[in-house]
Amino acid sequence: MKSALPLALVLAAACAPPSLAHHSTAMFDFTKSMTLTGTIKELQWTNPHAWVQVIADGKEYSLECGSPNTMSRQGWKRNTVKPGDPVTVMMRPMKDGTPAGMLVSILLKDGRTLGAGVTPGPPPPIAAAPK
Repeated sequence: MKSALPLALVLAAACAPPSLAHHSTAMFDFTKSMTLTGTIKELQWTNPHAWVQVIADGKEYSLECGSPNTMSRQGWKRNTVKPGDPVTVMMRPMKDGTPAGMLVSILLKDGRTLGAGVTPGPPPPIAAAPK
């Protein structure tokens, strides 16, 4: 009977590339924080990251979030925000200045602040609820 070790090594190597394909966060400027007030265009509730599209200051911002799994642990549901909902968001902007970034927290019109599922613990507070 031959050893199962060679087969295990081949299977491990075959499974490794998808896990290594995950991108870094190097494109976000973690030395800056931006707060925007606008309206929801869309919530894309998808793996591996959900995305929130927010219209603010005449621009569309694409904000990367955590996975739906981690977001749900912070109070999100796929219908937490709907197109047209007013929101205030705190984000880490892109280093290259494009209107996008990593969502840190979102303040909803009902006064709840939710984290984006990318960092543990409670979300940072945002000053005032959108109207």
